Amino acid sequence: MITTQRGPRPADLADVRATNLAVVLRFVRANAPCSRADIAASTGLNKATVSSLVAELIDRRLIRETGLTENRIGRPATMLVLDGAPYAAIGLEVGLDELTVVAVDLAGTELLAWRRAFDGSAASPGRAVSAIAALASRAVKRVSGQGRQVLGLTVAVPGLVDAAGTVRLATTLGWRDLPLGADLRRALREPSFDVVVENDANLAALAEYRQGPYAGTAHLVHLTGGAGLGAGVIVDGRLLRGGRGFAGELGHVSLDPTGPVCPCGRRGCLEALAGIPALIRRALPDTAEDGPITDFAPEVDRIRARARRGDPAVLAALAETGRHLGHGVALLANLVNPEVVLLGGYFSVLAPWLLPAAEAELVARALAPEAGGTRLLASTFGTGAAAAGGAARTLEAVDAGRLPRHEPDPGRAGRGAVGGDASRKAPHRATGRPGPEPESGTPGEDVDALPSALAASPPGTATDNR
Repeated sequence: MITTQRGPRPADLADVRATNLAVVLRFVRANAPCSRADIAASTGLNKATVSSLVAELIDRRLIRETGLTENRIGRPATMLVLDGAPYAAIGLEVGLDELTVVAVDLAGTELLAWRRAFDGSAASPGRAVSAIAALASRAVKRVSGQGRQVLGLTVAVPGLVDAAGTVRLATTLGWRDLPLGADLRRALREPSFDVVVENDANLAALAEYRQGPYAGTAHLVHLTGGAGLGAGVIVDGRLLRGGRGFAGELGHVSLDPTGPVCPCGRRGCLEALAGIPALIRRALPDTAEDGPITDFAPEVDRIRARARRGDPAVLAALAETGRHLGHGVALLANLVNPEVVLLGGYFSVLAPWLLPAAEAELVARALAPEAGGTRLLASTFGTGAAAAGGAARTLEAVDAGRLPRHEPDPGRAGRGAVGGDASRKAPHRATGRPGPEPESGTPGEDVDALPSALAASPPGTATDNR
């Protein structure tokens, strides 16, 4: 039975089957290679049901058989692994200094990873939407040209995003109440796939939780280290969103009311004290003479090079930034007690010099002994975590039961020949296995210099299918 506000009603058998298809797909993702018998034994589904579900997933090109294994008691078993090659999920990250787009197939194989220079501080919202749409369109064209069906595009933005895909506030970009989701759908000519806009820290945390070195950690935080400073927070294995989806704005917690002015207009926010722009001003004061910084990478490289040479001023600036980060992480330790906090973006590049002071401050300020077990570490994703998380969001939706359209005729679109295998795969999350519902009645490329003509598509307005 499924309970709603109108009271209980009989469960639709199609819903039950979709649920069980998702259960089998998740099991294969976490345990491949595995057999039909393994699935039945671990999920509680009977063997006939498992055989039927596996047959449908194979027909949908979501899983495939890999041959027999004899390293087991009894008869050899046909093993199953993820397929998903005819499909693609795309994530696109909007930063102040660059756009990053990533596409993967449903097995997590990376299909493309592109970066494009982008001056977010100078671009008007309309020009920004055009540039984002142009890069997204190029990625869609690339994977579609390989015979793949795009299942979703998720765009990561450093700011507050509501459920309709409107960017309510992105201080580093100067955006307020920008209907980015609707504008992108219009610019992409109302595509058949979902277009979703999400906070970048949330998506970075999803990438860490799904496929990072600490995948499956039930209490995890990712701190973005770009123009802004946000926190994507995983609690009990679920993203912490808050009442309207605006949770995680750690960068705008005021640590010093008399401190420097933050882009949000307040004083002494963690972002104003420990964000990458603040660190650059502190470590490289000469950069102020050149005007606003539109590309952080060269300046971060300069800081790293000087830190390696033992430059006292730069080391002091890094230690001060680390102390402010540790103060912010201590607030997280006291509020949600994460098991691990990962420094992402440009913070990860400078982690060897940030972490010692940050860890000391965390231990000093956290109430629980040993900071409640919270570990502070560098992320392995670098500056592309939110883009990877955008692609992962679509995979999460498929794993939850939103399967691609079923096209049984192998000659139809999305079922044709697929290009050669990509060389890199993201590690898969191996977590606890969800229990099934009983089923009844059913047996790398760089594109920094993309042509300027790509930014010519005008933004518009439409309804975002979120």
